[in-house]
Amino acid sequence: MSKPKLLIARRLRPIVEQRAARDYDVVLNPEDRVFSSAELIAACSEVDAVLPCHSEHFSADVLNAIGPRLKIIANHSVGTDHVDLVAAKAAGVVVTNTPDVLSDATAEIAILCMLGAARRGAEGDAMVRSGQWTFWSPDFMVGRQVTAKRFGVLGMGRVGQVTAQRARGFGMEIHYHNRSRLPANLENGAIFHDSLESLLASSDVLSLHCPVTADNKGIINARTLALLPDRAIVVNTARGALIDEDALVEALTSGKLFAAGLDVFQTEPVGNPALAALPNVFLLPHIGSATEETRDAMGMRALDNLDAFFAGKAPVDRVA
Repeated sequence: MSKPKLLIARRLRPIVEQRAARDYDVVLNPEDRVFSSAELIAACSEVDAVLPCHSEHFSADVLNAIGPRLKIIANHSVGTDHVDLVAAKAAGVVVTNTPDVLSDATAEIAILCMLGAARRGAEGDAMVRSGQWTFWSPDFMVGRQVTAKRFGVLGMGRVGQVTAQRARGFGMEIHYHNRSRLPANLENGAIFHDSLESLLASSDVLSLHCPVTADNKGIINARTLALLPDRAIVVNTARGALIDEDALVEALTSGKLFAAGLDVFQTEPVGNPALAALPNVFLLPHIGSATEETRDAMGMRALDNLDAFFAGKAPVDRVA
């Protein structure tokens, strides 16, 4: 019996590619480059399944052009905003993701972004590396302390809950806004806000952990940033599209915000040069899940979904 043909769109961890090669007729991307839409259509038209990352965009036009052979998109990510789920369903293509396994790693990066922003980590690192650290005084490189501050979570899902748990270790008071209130055992003392506006007013640090939808794209903008306490800190490890970056630059430049810690951007790779030019922004290149353990687990989870599908079972992580 022939094996299903699988396109692995980006280079994955060796253990994941080895397992895939054992069980599937695998097509790799040895140059590890992002496919153009035309290349993605051509490659996916000749396989039964594709294992992409968030860098591969399956718009309605792409999905409609791929043809009937492709049966499943097994994402190597939790977010699915790079896939038009409605168009995938109409085309008869199953879509899965990889939840649960990256919560700890992403929460660690959120805390790193918070601390890097609050304690001026990027400025200090650059100063030491460039040889410009030639003096010290009690007023030198003074940042903001996060201990006992209010930590606001927008999107109290898996990652948001783990990040809140980590923030509690700093004695921070946890506030959150979600589509629905969590059960008391999951709240663990966190304060629920039934509106975004209420959450923002109570957040010395605002950490974003919600998916991008049509309703919340650009949800952090000039209006909502103005509702934060003066000198607040914004952290984003979710998706860049949640923030109006022009408005964020203005809030950082004007002094409304003390700082921001960002792992994601509207344009990836590269990021935003206007944000990179500001000293009060701590920047990372979308590495929220980039640990050996987590990337291995994500790849294996994607393959588990593929195995279930081709065995005639329902993939555990089906989203469409």
